Amino acid sequence: MSPAVARRAALAAQGFAAPAPGGPITRRHLLRTLERIRLLQLDSVNVAVRAHYMPLFSRLGPYDRDLVDDAAWTHSSRRPRLLVEYWAHEASLLPPADWPLLQTAARSRGWWRHYGVLADRQPALVDDVLAAVKELGPIGAGELEKALGGVSKPRPPGATWWERSEVKRICEYLFGLGQLTTGARRHFQRLYDLPERVLPPEVLAQPPVDDDEAARALVLRSASALGVATEPDLRDYYRLNPVRSQAAVAALVDAGALLPVTVRGWRHPAYRAVDAKVPRRITGRALLCPFDPLIWERDRTERLFGFHYRIEIYVPEPKRRYGYYVFPFLLDGDLVARVDLKSDRAAGVLRVPGAFAEPGADVPRVAAELAAELVTMAHWLGLGDVVVGDRGDLAAALAAAVAAHA
Repeated sequence: MSPAVARRAALAAQGFAAPAPGGPITRRHLLRTLERIRLLQLDSVNVAVRAHYMPLFSRLGPYDRDLVDDAAWTHSSRRPRLLVEYWAHEASLLPPADWPLLQTAARSRGWWRHYGVLADRQPALVDDVLAAVKELGPIGAGELEKALGGVSKPRPPGATWWERSEVKRICEYLFGLGQLTTGARRHFQRLYDLPERVLPPEVLAQPPVDDDEAARALVLRSASALGVATEPDLRDYYRLNPVRSQAAVAALVDAGALLPVTVRGWRHPAYRAVDAKVPRRITGRALLCPFDPLIWERDRTERLFGFHYRIEIYVPEPKRRYGYYVFPFLLDGDLVARVDLKSDRAAGVLRVPGAFAEPGADVPRVAAELAAELVTMAHWLGLGDVVVGDRGDLAAALAAAVAAHA
């Protein structure tokens, strides 16, 4: 298989070969997209737009962001939740049916597991947290701290984000175990609740899933979402245990559910989902946030597109090459440019401090298509204009294209 074929298979699996909806975007479109990509990664950075909103915009175009909020954090007997929170690739929104599989996988991984030392040392605090959430939830960790009357060591003044109070650490530990989940979000703060008040009864009624069975099911979901992938790619989608992932891939190959393939230029063997489609060509455009599942595994992004991409949030500003929060630009199946984006909500504009073309890009066409997509994104975010800065070899052409578009 050539890299070009693997790239088209990956794009099709991620929903970039599907035509854009012709009318208003509904829960049905959300479900259809989730059937492909399986999850929406959450992230606290809000410099341009929250990460979990952007993949749907990239694939569907402008939509009402309340669609995601209602699907994830609003529940009624008439409209059950379409999404729940749990650890997957990272903290993610995912279909409730996948929650038991991830809960099983969490037994062998999870950064939160080191909080178990605190839980073992203070079992009464665990009981107090669960009892308080049962009585008061959905509730944030700060409110829980007050409700419990200071029974635990609080977060010290001036502490960093990771220097959490004991109550917060216990909440995250119980969240990782699946004994707590997110009932709602308030200004992006997680409000903890009991799973039985959030998850559908049929999900809660499922018997525990065997570790190996869960790994096979999750690897199949990864394969469907990736199209063509190496075992490390398949493992990374849900951050699975390497040994269990390798055993799952071998079992699925033996069962005929995964097809081994060789992609020219790839170091590792690859696997193709049996139902993977390979369209003759990919058309259309999309801006991709740093946490989009098409590009979140940077080595895979480079293999598929020849596009070296790193997020530079934690790089000191003088050492940044492209900018703080950079979005790759997909055009007709290739990553042809990247733009540093910032939503200036006070001024009501989408700022583009830097714009950079990839080598060999058709600059006039890329600038025109990118300008149109940026204007669409700005309007989707409720911003009135796009303001292009002067950093990057694409900046001048993009500024002219934005002005012409306006």
